[in-house]
Amino acid sequence: MSTLTIKHSTTYKYRKPVAFGEHRMMLRPLSSHDQSLIAARLVITPTPTNLHGILDAYGNHIDIARFAGRARELRFDSTILLEHFHTDIHDLEIEEFARAYPFTYRADEMPDLTRFIERQTVDSDCEVERWTRTFLPADQSIDTRELLINLTHGINETFRHVRRDEKGIQPPRRTIELGSGSCRDLAMLMIDAVRSLGMAARFVSGYLHIPGDDEGYVGGGNTHAWAQVYLPGPGWVDFDPSNGIVGNRDLIRVAVVPDPRHAIPLHGTFMGNPTDYVGMNVEVAVIAGGAAESLKPNANAAPRINSRKSP
Repeated sequence: MSTLTIKHSTTYKYRKPVAFGEHRMMLRPLSSHDQSLIAARLVITPTPTNLHGILDAYGNHIDIARFAGRARELRFDSTILLEHFHTDIHDLEIEEFARAYPFTYRADEMPDLTRFIERQTVDSDCEVERWTRTFLPADQSIDTRELLINLTHGINETFRHVRRDEKGIQPPRRTIELGSGSCRDLAMLMIDAVRSLGMAARFVSGYLHIPGDDEGYVGGGNTHAWAQVYLPGPGWVDFDPSNGIVGNRDLIRVAVVPDPRHAIPLHGTFMGNPTDYVGMNVEVAVIAGGAAESLKPNANAAPRINSRKSP
């Protein structure tokens, strides 16, 4: 078990004061068996007139802020403290019928998994499916765990990770053609590949902890994206093809969705001329350690703070 502190700041700048529409934030990590939220603080400048939280259809936390007045800068500062428990894929007990691929999910699980098995991208010439099947032995089964590990490492070793500032996801077949993609592109390639094999997969948005002695990771300094695959027995298991991570090591989940369009960390609108927008700056730091006392509000801020005591 480790304690991690996540600091995520986003600043929008404008040439002159503008009014702000509703902003929606997906910044609060999910609590589950392998990660547990201790405390969270969200400071927004200028202070919104209303800030409230909801859960979406997939159980993800969304904070919604509404504003009055105008400003030349809008800043969001999120600080999170959580406990993280490392789970290794080799320690997971996959049910016997699913230990070798191909396998079929149980009938009682299919209604909940159908949305995550359906492919969301166009692959009219089956290019992604053909590429995926190069990981399968001819006319015989393969250990399910081995297949997914090979696929994760195969993407990591074959495709070049690039920073891509354009919005949206690169189609998986385009990623294969280019031989490169951002973390979200490589995640979607793995998701589409797994779905082409009839397995359930979903998109994960969150954060990456980069240990001080490991400079081999990519995706630090910003939000990160990877995939989860549903395996009978352990359930949803993390696979990060950008870094070749199998299991949840150093991965902090914030949102899990079938379609990445539903996992945007922060988005909103402003009222003004398009030329008023100067730009956006994002800073993310994930560090080991921290204490709930450090998240207490100060006299100059009006944050929203939630905390609990560790079990």
